[in-house]
Amino acid sequence: MIKLFITDLDGCMAHPFISPNWKAVTRIRELIAESKEDDAIPAMTICSGRPFPYVEAVGQWLGVEAPMLFESGAGIYDIKVNKITWNPHFNDEAKQAVEEIKEWLVSTLIPNYDGTYPEFAKYTDAGLVNPDPSKIAMMHQEVLNHMDGKYPMFEVHATDVSVNIILKKANKGHGIKMLCDQLDLDLDEVAYIGDSSGDLPGLTIVGRSYAPVNAKSFVKDKVDVVTKETTEGVLEAYEDIIKRNRSEG
Repeated sequence: MIKLFITDLDGCMAHPFISPNWKAVTRIRELIAESKEDDAIPAMTICSGRPFPYVEAVGQWLGVEAPMLFESGAGIYDIKVNKITWNPHFNDEAKQAVEEIKEWLVSTLIPNYDGTYPEFAKYTDAGLVNPDPSKIAMMHQEVLNHMDGKYPMFEVHATDVSVNIILKKANKGHGIKMLCDQLDLDLDEVAYIGDSSGDLPGLTIVGRSYAPVNAKSFVKDKVDVVTKETTEGVLEAYEDIIKRNRSEG
């Protein structure tokens, strides 16, 4: 039985820079509320590469009460007690490396690509955003070239609108494991929906995995179920989990 449903944000709850399907959002919010009274409806939470303020805000308007993961697997925010728990692998060495990478992004890479900005609020990783996928592809390659052999503690992921440089031991797989330990859940009791390379470490360890139809093809190849696009796809996954839970119960 699935006891917790986790969703990514960009590419799942909504396309970046585009308003979500609010009808689907409303129904998701209703199901989250109903989960408090119905055991077949799992609680829902967030696992996103986005920084804390964005994840916390989305969690609030969805009515999420379970702890949320931000900066991939680097931080857990428990909204009930207003507490952040940081991944223990983010030590002084990793912090220094992140500062060096951020300085390179800001001073060397970003000025060459108009419309690009760093993800200012991030603490444990370095990221940049641009709404033009072609520019992201070029910057992604430059980041890979720069990182090659210099920072073995880190891994690089890209979406259509962002490049993210994260600590390997703080990726979404490690984050979901840390969250499950905190909630005393087995990984088989968790479902996750994601759409890009950064989601694969999480998708490959949970009990049931989903991807929206707009996900990268290599992600869709790895999941149990491919759903509708973005917000509607998250709702479809949630309803599928509930249906399966009821049939098992």
